[in-house]
Amino acid sequence: MSEARDRLLDTATRLFYAEGIHTVGIDRIIAEAGIAKATFYRHFKTKEDLVVAYLVREYARQRETLEAIPGDGTESIVGIFERLGELSRGPGFRGCPFLNAAVEFPKPDHAVRKVVDDYRGWFRDLMADRLRAAGYAEVDDAARMLLMTRDGVTISGGVGDSETVRVGIRTALSQLGIR
Repeated sequence: MSEARDRLLDTATRLFYAEGIHTVGIDRIIAEAGIAKATFYRHFKTKEDLVVAYLVREYARQRETLEAIPGDGTESIVGIFERLGELSRGPGFRGCPFLNAAVEFPKPDHAVRKVVDDYRGWFRDLMADRLRAAGYAEVDDAARMLLMTRDGVTISGGVGDSETVRVGIRTALSQLGIR
């Protein structure tokens, strides 16, 4: 990646996450990134291309972070949810960038929603793999419940309800016999 593209993505990531995608215009991103308009269009044909790149980069970052959590089976699931809980209670947390984007792009066939769906599918599959590693035979419903728990963690954390995050994680894991 070029330095200008990195600056654009860094600036877009900060602004999109803090203020929302539709509220932040291209001109502001260009100005705050300190690049020329022509440079923006050399890297991204449209704002939506930038939004997709932002989400793809966030997907890669989260995937790297969550897949690196040590342990096998349920131990890693607990570690993943402990990490998600910590993040959701941290300063500046404003919810899940994927769910936030899904709200702003409600059409299911939109390119932004494709990235959101891919991310959520990956997380569900990660949970299913970890459940299988722990010896669970029927993992599909359990993996979906863990995906829904993840979504709830990010929403509750985004509105500052850390007690619901803590109780929700504990309850969901105990329902699966984890912990």
